[in-house]
Amino acid sequence: MTNLNARIFVAGHNGMVGSAIVRQLQRRGYQHIVTRSSKELDLRNQAQVAAFFAEQQIDEVYLAAAKVGGIHANNTYPADFIYDNLMIETNVIHQAYTNGVKKLLFLGSSCIYPKLAAQPMLESELMNGYLEPTNEPYAIAKITGIKLCESYNRQYGVDYRSVMPTNLYGPGDNFHPENSHVVPALMRRIHEAKLSGLEEVMIWGTGSPKREFLHVDDMAEACVFVMNLDDTIYQENTQPMLSHINVGTGQDCTILELAQTIAKVVGFQGRITTDPIKPDGTPRKLMSVERLKALGWQAQIDLESGLSNAYQWFVEHQQELRGI
Repeated sequence: MTNLNARIFVAGHNGMVGSAIVRQLQRRGYQHIVTRSSKELDLRNQAQVAAFFAEQQIDEVYLAAAKVGGIHANNTYPADFIYDNLMIETNVIHQAYTNGVKKLLFLGSSCIYPKLAAQPMLESELMNGYLEPTNEPYAIAKITGIKLCESYNRQYGVDYRSVMPTNLYGPGDNFHPENSHVVPALMRRIHEAKLSGLEEVMIWGTGSPKREFLHVDDMAEACVFVMNLDDTIYQENTQPMLSHINVGTGQDCTILELAQTIAKVVGFQGRITTDPIKPDGTPRKLMSVERLKALGWQAQIDLESGLSNAYQWFVEHQQELRGI
């Protein structure tokens, strides 16, 4: 049940997802939102996390803190991705339990599912095949987070839930030219092509792979919705091996269609072409969102509107983003 006076810790509030959760909680009237930057609190440090929870008397936790990045970053720094994420999850979840936190929501990633999972991907596909090698360390860390929540629920009777988002985008995204995901990467390239007067932007591969994209504000709304589901309703719709819930739109588009929509939003008048020599990656990644729809929530922000919102944020923050 909703408690507007609860002391809620949003771990990772400076990130795209965490900041969206804070905005959502503020809009709903929550009075006591607790945040700490990574400089103030290193979630990888067990002693610091223990001291924080002992002092703050937290009632609920949204665990959105994570080390994230695109294919290049995951491939280059696999040890960092598995170590940092494992430490964050284990410290926060254990100290939440130790200090009497009854409700916690862990945010995972769609990369937890096998590389060749049947489409759309059901929650039951978890651990049903080999992972995508390029981000396997990150995926294993996220699977561990789910299993931590399941295990603490079983052993200690707490209520720690997990949601698995599809590809996210929106205000606060990472627009780094090398370490960003596909939406901000394409948005920045196409924006710079417009400013330079280029006639063409080429994207990797054939443009035919299909991906699903969810605006971060929809994701934040889904997080608060799942956190506040009545215990009985939630438990009736989850089982020990299905204790996580997919969050997505249930719709996908090709990478070429995505690039063309971004070009429309940006106002780029040139051509979007493909480079079939470059790799395509997995042909399709679509989440099944039937369980979440059955619980009463579905995404509201369509792709073009969401991309327009993300682009507006990008343009407004050009000065601070110029150096990356």
